[in-house]
Amino acid sequence: MPPRVLISDSLSPSAVQIFAARGLDADFRPDLGRDRETLLQIIRDYDALAIRSATRVDAGLLARAGRLKAVGRAGVGVDNVDVAAATARGVVVMNTPYGNSITTAEHTIALMMALARQIPAADASTRAGKWEKSRFMGVELAGKTLGVIGCGNVGANVATRALGLSMRVIAYDPFLTPERAEELGVEPVALDALLARADVVTLHTPLTTKTRHILNAESIAAMKPGARIVNCARGGLVDEAALAAALDSGRVAGAALDVFESEPARDNPLFSRANVVCTPHLGASTLEAQEKVALQIAERISDFLTRGEIVDAVNFPSVGAEEAPRLAPYIVLSERLGSFLGQSARGPCERVSILYEGAAAERNVKALTAAALAGLLRPILTEANMVSAPALAKQRGMIVDEVTRSASGDHEALITLTAWTKEGERSLTGTVFQHGEPRIVAIDGVRLETAFSPRMIFVSSEDKPGFMGRFAGLLGEAGVNIATCALGRDRPGGSARAIVGIDEPAPENAIARIAALPGVRFAARLEF
Repeated sequence: MPPRVLISDSLSPSAVQIFAARGLDADFRPDLGRDRETLLQIIRDYDALAIRSATRVDAGLLARAGRLKAVGRAGVGVDNVDVAAATARGVVVMNTPYGNSITTAEHTIALMMALARQIPAADASTRAGKWEKSRFMGVELAGKTLGVIGCGNVGANVATRALGLSMRVIAYDPFLTPERAEELGVEPVALDALLARADVVTLHTPLTTKTRHILNAESIAAMKPGARIVNCARGGLVDEAALAAALDSGRVAGAALDVFESEPARDNPLFSRANVVCTPHLGASTLEAQEKVALQIAERISDFLTRGEIVDAVNFPSVGAEEAPRLAPYIVLSERLGSFLGQSARGPCERVSILYEGAAAERNVKALTAAALAGLLRPILTEANMVSAPALAKQRGMIVDEVTRSASGDHEALITLTAWTKEGERSLTGTVFQHGEPRIVAIDGVRLETAFSPRMIFVSSEDKPGFMGRFAGLLGEAGVNIATCALGRDRPGGSARAIVGIDEPAPENAIARIAALPGVRFAARLEF
């Protein structure tokens, strides 16, 4: 009996054809995603589920799906899938992270041009019979400077199209290497330089704790007077209240928005501004994009069910069933080591070296490297996972080295991750303790030992008396309780490292005050 696939949302009929061509039995029921009771009754009969956004794949549904091996989301977001529950049941969750890149880039260009020439307002005026030709004076884009924040797939496509419009393109992306920038024909710059120089700022970065409100009152005040803002990425990237104030004051000449902090956006204060162009999250809404993601997810599901191949999985590495239990603790360790460096690195990472020693070297190091890279990239690129991270690193020109050797020292298994930026290098060494607990055993070669906590603060400083008292005092003043503390130094009076686990989130101003303490070289807030 061939594997059975249920398509429970509206998907291109071409997907059904692909399943049939690969020898799979596809059941196309596009309205089933909204019929929860029926879906719960029949899901036990299928090996894979192909969805878009209407079907909710939660723990309850997965509990009924005894045969289910894969869930394929035709699109990027998997918010309607309980990935943790799927992972616990061994169900691979796949998506199509690159299918909407061109469509979203084209919508960005369309909004930028509509904003520059006031097309929506001019259209409404003309339809009203006013013929206000002198009212709608526009600006040319040719010769203007476009500032691209986030130069991944969508940002790169926007950049190449803007160059075709004779614009100058500058880009801010912590992972954009000089080689990739040269290939695209863009000038890599720091964020403050981009804001000061750009006539148009366009956002193409994921929404993370670091990027939320990347355009706020302070950064908007640093923008070139009269600049324009375009956002087709995520609503939370822009502080809408700060944008409204800047539009009213004239600091920002106009904004074009496809996304909003709260969606569906039915009553947004920005709607009343004449110098704002709005669309209802249409970035991926083209026939071509929907066809593309349908074909891609059909191919991914088919390859997995017929050949065991996993592509663009958000929750599972390419690892055999027998190996997975032994590998799992090392995957967790690798991902957290990468996340530590990703959150504490100063500037774009250009090179990564991963040293596997002892028992760690005997594992599937490709999977471990993928986990480390996913952790390293995810603070900036939320779409990074164990499957996509190696490709994302390569795309950004990052050099990745793997080294294996026999055990040395006190631990039977060690993983050391070292990352190089233009500011220097940072390394982190960890091991797996009894019961699979991942632990840090050295930072930058300085020996110390601590478990990973959900919230941590890392400080690099000079080894001077009184530092810990001042450090702890600042946290106390901020109302932050210290749960764990680990200290180490390379020599008396030399270089020291401190890492503390904390119970409450540390305010940004507290981190800034810690960084300003005498002898402190670097301070970072970490979340795991």
